[in-house]
Amino acid sequence: MKSDYHNLPFGITCIDTHYLRPRMAAAYLLVENGKAAFVETGPLLAAERMMTGLTKAGLKPQDVDAVIVTHVHLDHAGGAGELMRLCPNAKLYVHKSGARHLIDPTKLKAGAMAVYGEEQFKTSLGDIVAVDQDRVVATEDGQTVVIGDRELVMLDTPGHARHHFVIWDEKSRGVFSGDAFGLSYREFDGGSMPFIFPATTPVQLDPEQFHNSFDRIGELNPETIYLTHFGPIPYSDQLLKSLHSQLDSYLEMAKAAQNCTKDAHEELLASLDKHMRGILLNINSPASSELVEQLLYSDRETNAQGLEVWLARLAKNSK
Repeated sequence: MKSDYHNLPFGITCIDTHYLRPRMAAAYLLVENGKAAFVETGPLLAAERMMTGLTKAGLKPQDVDAVIVTHVHLDHAGGAGELMRLCPNAKLYVHKSGARHLIDPTKLKAGAMAVYGEEQFKTSLGDIVAVDQDRVVATEDGQTVVIGDRELVMLDTPGHARHHFVIWDEKSRGVFSGDAFGLSYREFDGGSMPFIFPATTPVQLDPEQFHNSFDRIGELNPETIYLTHFGPIPYSDQLLKSLHSQLDSYLEMAKAAQNCTKDAHEELLASLDKHMRGILLNINSPASSELVEQLLYSDRETNAQGLEVWLARLAKNSK
């Protein structure tokens, strides 16, 4: 999938948002009977790329009925406000717990600036545009969005974040999974199964809910998982079992690192690195050691941070 626009069956186009690097974060354009929905937006800097995808599909901004984001992390929703500005007839569908942050993105922007710094924030994300409250639908579990005559169902799937849902598309028997069914980069393909791993990023990691969300997706028996990171992969029970097993392993690694007499963070990073490389070896991925380091370093770091926040919360709640 080297093109920025990859046409899939069932009127779905995978769009590379070029967040941080090519093939890091995807968004999707779904077209049905002359109407369209964007699922995920990437950052604001991806808005022009998204609109180009719409044009390639032979549609106009007025044909977009919905902009849907799985959660409000900025690689998924940072461009929502700009797409809403460009698509005058669209409604923005977002989890009820995250809606306020897209109506007033002050906290989102402040948090991103703290993480990235002002210069990298502008380079990687651009900005965050507020969305008119009247155009925001704060979505409940099980709520349906109709595009043309095609129904999309929003399913609450916390664990990665409290404000996370996935989108079930009966027509394609596919799930637009956000970060609720792991991350899987296409550069590691070529082995016996896709390389996939959980996203335990800060700050709302809840392992029990995460396990439940994995199972909720599995119970749909989907044919395809439309990952944000990155692209469509075939669903299998083997992938589901892998995510459950890896999440449990992550928790054990975090607890073991906490007891390390040296640098607990570095110990956890080393454990995650060894774990990921072991899985790549077991599935016969052709990726080189250098590519593994290049592509997975930032994910190891953010996953470690999320696990450490979870441990700190456990310690606080036990007092």
